Amino acid sequence: MIRYNLVCEAAHSFECWFPSSESYDTQIARGLVSCPTCGTTTVFKAMMAPRVARKDRVPPPATSGPLPERPVTLISEPERTLREAIKALHAHVAATSEHVGARFAEEARKIHYGEAEGRSIHGQASLDEARALFDEGIEVAPLPFLPDDRN
Repeated sequence: MIRYNLVCEAAHSFECWFPSSESYDTQIARGLVSCPTCGTTTVFKAMMAPRVARKDRVPPPATSGPLPERPVTLISEPERTLREAIKALHAHVAATSEHVGARFAEEARKIHYGEAEGRSIHGQASLDEARALFDEGIEVAPLPFLPDDRN
């Protein structure tokens, strides 16, 4: 079994177990994996650190008393600042634009060519769709995703 940390288009993070990476690919392609928070089936793998057991390490010796109390820094201050900025960017985009989901490329073209009302939109596009939009002179920008906040 493989556990993947996933994130949806609305930046909700969650984890899912799959029998294999092929099973993940198949289920994603068929739209069988959905966000437990918002229900969207547009989900992506989040960045993960692999867990690899090492046999060359000796287990640490047992301690005979309480561990010293000291703060543990899980992420550096610059990384924390960057994560907060990315979260603020996602919140700003969600609050100031219309979510068009998988219709993003189609809707961006309509707006660009004057077939639809000009407005800010956000959604999903494949890499090929994004390249085609760029080649047509349509301005698009990807939004960065964060790894699972629980990591």
